[in-house]
Amino acid sequence: MQDRSYNALVVMEKGDNTYSREVQLKKIKDLPDGDLLIRVQYSSLNYKDALSASGNRGVTKRYPHVPGIDAAGIVEESNSEDFRPGDKVIATGFDLGMNTSGGYGQYIRIPAEWAVHCPQQLSLRESMLYGTAGFTAAQSVDKLINFPVRPEQGKILVSGATGGVGSIAIAILTKLSYRVAAVSGKPEAESFLNQLGAEEIITRQQAANLSGKLLLREKWAGVIDTVGGEILATAIKSTAYGGVITCCGNVASPELPLSVYPFILRGVSLLGIDSAKCPVHTRKRIWQKLSDEWRIEYPDSQVHDCSLPELSGIIDEMLLGRHSGRVIVNLL
Repeated sequence: MQDRSYNALVVMEKGDNTYSREVQLKKIKDLPDGDLLIRVQYSSLNYKDALSASGNRGVTKRYPHVPGIDAAGIVEESNSEDFRPGDKVIATGFDLGMNTSGGYGQYIRIPAEWAVHCPQQLSLRESMLYGTAGFTAAQSVDKLINFPVRPEQGKILVSGATGGVGSIAIAILTKLSYRVAAVSGKPEAESFLNQLGAEEIITRQQAANLSGKLLLREKWAGVIDTVGGEILATAIKSTAYGGVITCCGNVASPELPLSVYPFILRGVSLLGIDSAKCPVHTRKRIWQKLSDEWRIEYPDSQVHDCSLPELSGIIDEMLLGRHSGRVIVNLL
């Protein structure tokens, strides 16, 4: 087994701060130590993967490297009492695909606490329709519901609406009878967002108020923000009294130009969402919800299946902001 070769998308440093990617043969014996050896069948593409695949040292410190923060597959070897060979498992977060060889390889070896059993209602491919993006979206919705923010209180604003987190959040919220306003910079995505259930579509320019006002008219019962920066600041200033905002991304900016007034005059709450180190008991609960009461019908036209050799080109499209929907990577 240890001498067996497998295919992986490897990112290599070429020098002069440039990087290349190619599918290479790797050896199982060269994988890091861990409790579980998993034969990966499917992975997915997240923005963090695209950063790792382009040499971002804030995500991945050492190259050559195999990205892929998501993996779904079959346990082949186990040193854990919680998993047996043949078990279907999902692995997301922690250090997978960051500095530990990730899901863009046909095998991974990881600690047992990085994996959860795939719910019976989900196939391994379906689990990667969600991946880290869907898991993060579900965490955000979970925070809103348990705050609580109820459907009758008003609309929920979702930024980054055509991305993985935003689009899945819209679909889950719609299924749970919330009314959703979606922020998007892609006019061509209107039909897609309407299919997901968005009732209102707002441009990025409309979503970022640059007037400098410390408070704005109350518009949102809650917000799921995936981008940060001025859009997040505007959303906080526009959230109704007692509302809640979740924050999980900074693709627009890590800065938050804001005063304390929305918090001390309107009692709004800003809740951070982290999926990488989310505890196992929460992971199990969220994945069970995604397989059952929160299970969504995602538009087929926005699900892109690709092979390892095709993945590099799609990564480039994502980095240029030209990609929407979900990418499922087939490693079979």
